[in-house]
Amino acid sequence: MTTCIWKRSSLMALALSAGLLLALAGCTTTHANTDNGDGLSGVFDITGSNTVTPLSTIWAEAFMDKHPNVNIAISGPGSGAGIAALIDGTTELCQSSRLIRSSEIDQAKEQGVDPHEIVVAMDGLAVVVNPANPISELTIEQLSAIYSGKVTNWKDVGGNDATIVVLSRDTNSGTHVFFKEQIVQMRLLSDKADTSLEYGPNVQMLPSTSAGVTETMQNANAIFYPGLGYVEEAKLIGVKKTANDPAVKPTAATVADGSYAVARPLLYYTNGQPTGLIKEYIDFCLSAEGQALVPDSGYVPIG
Repeated sequence: MTTCIWKRSSLMALALSAGLLLALAGCTTTHANTDNGDGLSGVFDITGSNTVTPLSTIWAEAFMDKHPNVNIAISGPGSGAGIAALIDGTTELCQSSRLIRSSEIDQAKEQGVDPHEIVVAMDGLAVVVNPANPISELTIEQLSAIYSGKVTNWKDVGGNDATIVVLSRDTNSGTHVFFKEQIVQMRLLSDKADTSLEYGPNVQMLPSTSAGVTETMQNANAIFYPGLGYVEEAKLIGVKKTANDPAVKPTAATVADGSYAVARPLLYYTNGQPTGLIKEYIDFCLSAEGQALVPDSGYVPIG
């Protein structure tokens, strides 16, 4: 693992690659800042959600700017992988875009691990299509039909006569799980998921959010669901709870005021209450200074 800090532009480019380890470390021979005298030093890693990785990257870089003797490594293989790493003790800090499951809590307790949950930011899970697609809004029921395979042509939801190219994150992704439960199984409509509904056989599972956005920008018939931090130049679709409800697009304002339905918390998990260096880092993330950095990643501050 390298021991020199990456510049912000390099960090963000790497953060958007699936499962790629970001070696974010303070190096006294190249670091511009000097020790502020607090004596804070050490090494820890953050593992899990690909969605949360850009935000963790920004926070880690800022934290190491303040504390040159601290080294932080970040990887984004998926929320499920991060939670598994916390359970088996191979990471000190898990980043997740979904809530930990009760079965995972049971597994953790069997291993002597006590998962402690911290909400660090909010995200609006966007629905995006290619800018050439004339579709501008869809209901939750229509999205469920598209992703479960009941609707396979855009003309059936008011679009062109073309086969829908349906893109999803892979099964290790917290975003994959959240979208399945809330949209495919329509929990947002009844607060009870229709567990008989699953992703359709033609849905393409992708290893990273950036891969889905890239494919959507290249394919006029694609549809995908990135977090707000990954939307880039893709066309945002307004989501309607029912046909009679207004279409709402995800923005910082609509996520913050609750008018955008497909919103979720972004989370950190530790083994028990955080202590030491991990606590110092999380306290920074939750501070006014840390929360002021959240919009830089495209996500929404808490509070």
